[in-house]
This record gives sequence, C-alpha cells and structure tokens, in this order.
Amino acid sequence: MQNNVLILDFGSQYTQLIARRVRELNIFCEIKPYNKPPEDLSGYKAVILSGSPHSVRAEDAPHPDLSGIRGKKPLLGVCYGAQYLAHFNGGSVEKSNTREYGRAKLAQIYESSPFLKDINEGSQVWMSHADTIKKLPENAVLLASTDDVENAAFRFKGEETYGIQFHPEVYHSTDGKKILENFLVHIAGVEQTWTPDAFVETTVAELKEKIGDDKVILGLSGGVDSSVAAVLLHKAIGKHLHCIFVNNGLLRKNEFENVLKQYEGMGLNVKGVDASARFLDELEGESDPETKRKIIGRVFVEVFDDESHKVENAKWLAQGTIYPDVIESVSATGGPSATIKSHHNVGGLPDFMKLKVVEPLKMLFKDEVRRVGKSMGLDPNLLGRHPFPGPGLAIRILGDITREKVAILQEVDHIFIQGLKDWGLYDDVWQAGAMLLPVNSVGVMGDERTYEKCVALRAVESTDGMTADWVNLPYEFLQKTSNDIINKVPGVNRVVYDISSKPPATIEWE
Repeated sequence: MQNNVLILDFGSQYTQLIARRVRELNIFCEIKPYNKPPEDLSGYKAVILSGSPHSVRAEDAPHPDLSGIRGKKPLLGVCYGAQYLAHFNGGSVEKSNTREYGRAKLAQIYESSPFLKDINEGSQVWMSHADTIKKLPENAVLLASTDDVENAAFRFKGEETYGIQFHPEVYHSTDGKKILENFLVHIAGVEQTWTPDAFVETTVAELKEKIGDDKVILGLSGGVDSSVAAVLLHKAIGKHLHCIFVNNGLLRKNEFENVLKQYEGMGLNVKGVDASARFLDELEGESDPETKRKIIGRVFVEVFDDESHKVENAKWLAQGTIYPDVIESVSATGGPSATIKSHHNVGGLPDFMKLKVVEPLKMLFKDEVRRVGKSMGLDPNLLGRHPFPGPGLAIRILGDITREKVAILQEVDHIFIQGLKDWGLYDDVWQAGAMLLPVNSVGVMGDERTYEKCVALRAVESTDGMTADWVNLPYEFLQKTSNDIINKVPGVNRVVYDISSKPPATIEWE
C-alpha cells in the first residue's frame, strides 16, 4: 500500500485521535512508537509526529532520528512534534509564562499557504502544552499565531515540513480536520481510498493468501467485532473456518442461548462450548482486576486449545482484536504510551498452544468495524449492539466473584438493558451496563431493616471508546429502572448512576 500515513507516537493521550481524524478522511494510517519506527518507509507518503507529556528541554526527551524522513517525505509536527522540530533545528523552546491549555483562536495568519487554505482568522484551536516555541529556526517561516502563542504554526523553507503547537485532532479545533486534509491530500498527495469496501476486498485477498487451505478456529462472542471478523474469514476461506462460542459463566442473562440462535442462518459453522464452571472455579477468591483479566485470558486460551484438538489439523486461532485494544495494551517498554489495562485477546499464545494468531480487524476502530460489517450486509441489530468486555461481568463485579454475585448482576443488567430498549434509548447509548459494588448499605423494605448490595448503572456516548461522556438519561427512566431492580432482584437495595466521563474515568470500573 503506497498511500499509508505514519504517525510516530511520543506518548500523547491524543495520538489515537490523530489516527481517527486521518481515517475519517478515508486515508489509512498506522501508529508506531517513536523509538521503534518501521525499517521500510517506502510505503508511507506522509509522517505525523504526535504530542507528548515530555518536554524537549529535558535530558531524557524523546529524540528520534528523522534523517530518513525529514526533507524526503511531507512531515507534520503536532505540539511536542512541532517543538521538537524547532528545538533541535536552532530554534528556542522555553517554559511558557502563561497557561497554554484549552481553547484559543488563530488571531493572525501570515502567509497564503496550502497548509492553511480555507482556514480563517478567528478559527478555534485547542492548546495543551507547558512549553512554548519562543524562537523559530532561521530557515522556518511563521504561518499563524494566537493571542498567547506567537509561533502557533510554521513551515520550513525548501521542504514540506510543518509544525503546529495546537492539536488539530481534538474536536475543539473546529478546522482541525481541514488542516489535516490540507496537509495530507493537497500537500502530500495522499489518495483518499481507505473505504469499507476497499478494506473488505484487500483483507479477504490477504487472508486467502495468508491462510490458504488451513483450518481456522475463531472465538465468537455475539458482539460486533467477532461477528465481522467471522464473516470476513468466511468470505476468504469458507468451510475451513470453525467458530466456537464459549460460555465463560460471565455473560449476560440468557446470552449463551441467544447468541447461538443469532448465528443460525448466517452460514457459519458454529459450536457452543459451556465452560462456565471452569472459569468460575479458576476465579474463586480473586479480587485484583488485572489478575482476573489474566485468569480469564488464560482459561480462554486453554479452552480453545482443548477445542483445537477436536478440529483436525487446525492451524490458526482468529480473534476480533481491534485497534484500541492494541493501542491501550502497549507497555512502557514497548513504546511511549502507558498501559491503561491489559486486554485478554491481545498478545502471544503460550508455548503449548500450537496455533498461529490471525486478527483481521486489528487495524480498525470500532466505528470502522461497524461500517465494514454494513458493507458486507450484516444484520443492523447485530451491528448496533453495545460493546461488551471480553472478561464479561468479571470486571463489573468489583472484588471477588461468586456464582451468587454473577446471578444478581445478570438480573440487574437485564432490567437495565431491556429498559433502554423499551424506552427507545438503546441506540442513543454507545455502551451501557451495571456494576456490582463491594459494599452493602442499610435499607428498609416493608417494616424490616436490610443490609444489602449496591449497584451502579453506567451509560456513555462515544465514537470509538477512546473518549466517552456519560449519557443524561431521563429521570423518569432512571426512577423506574431503580424501582424495578430493587423490587425484582433479591440482595440489592440501592441503585446509583455513574456520571463520570472518560477521561479521567474509564468506561468499565475495572
């Protein structure tokens, strides 16, 4: 592919958003750690340097070798990337005297440049930095300023290298997407060919070549990711795909039976495996969130190893891993981004399992997965399903897991989700669920004092799960849902609603 864009990640929490905005332009891009760039750059038509929590003035500042990029490919530095280009090329970067964080406006645009084509003075941008570029390198030309940031945008003479101290990828930068389009399409000449249909065509061809006549085992969950992965693989290898849906005992109420019924008529070879007792026994007495995830991941792999022996000559294990899973699981030793949480479906397999891994969706964001599914004609109801975590209710039961707690939370979750559907609210929510808290509270039922469980309801709106805001559900709905839960679920006497956004909170509680 000759139309790729490379994003070098210096550790900014906004790096993923750069990729999202580029993808929205129908341009394929990849994120790589700044200290582990691809050896072969021939397939990339442009490079973007991300922001960073680091300062270019620090001794341990990220300092990559850009000799293979600078002056040879169009290059855009964002925030830290811009300061890096200025600082290490004769400019001056100092600690800012004023707080340069939040909304600002481009007060002056000095040069008629294709980079800022159709961007007007007064355009709102988003700042987020403690350092500022005080002096540009001698061979740099100032393009734009804000009231507080003189060197907000600049370019280098004689090359397609640009720097901006604001974040075009953040929604608050109203013309940010246009600036990225100017750089990538009009300056770098990148073709806008990244479409769902093109992805399907390319991926099916790659899967055919990669897998050949080998047999593949795929773990279905009933969710969007694994379903789209299954249909992609089925298009590529047909009967050689063997789908397995594992009941880990941590699914929603009646999920095991409903999911198996859902796949009837899709032409997929699906087998249901009830391993709930095995998972719950392994989880007994464990309260640590990361340990719970790792136990579930290990048992999940063990179950698949058992099942793989029943499929003669199976060579591959397919997974519905998507790009945010990969990004959030990068460790500090593997790249600059900090690990937020581990993902049970990301990473290598143990030595005893002889299957190779294939992940056809690992470069897609969630909304892109849905668009790919739509282009292949999947049921809109399936594509519209809320995301559900791989570890299931294990990370919605805070503390240790028991069969009784699972049963309680399944009932609570069922009332909440069914209520959203009945009230016509389900499609307005990105993800919803209930959390069983490790606290009891005093209540009164009838004339008796109770000391029972508290549950928290969570509903968020988002595009891809990287950021999320809580949904302002109607009071009447919350009132009825709370009453239904307390009246119908033994062991629960208090319901609360989570009004935290991501960041700083995450969507799940563990």
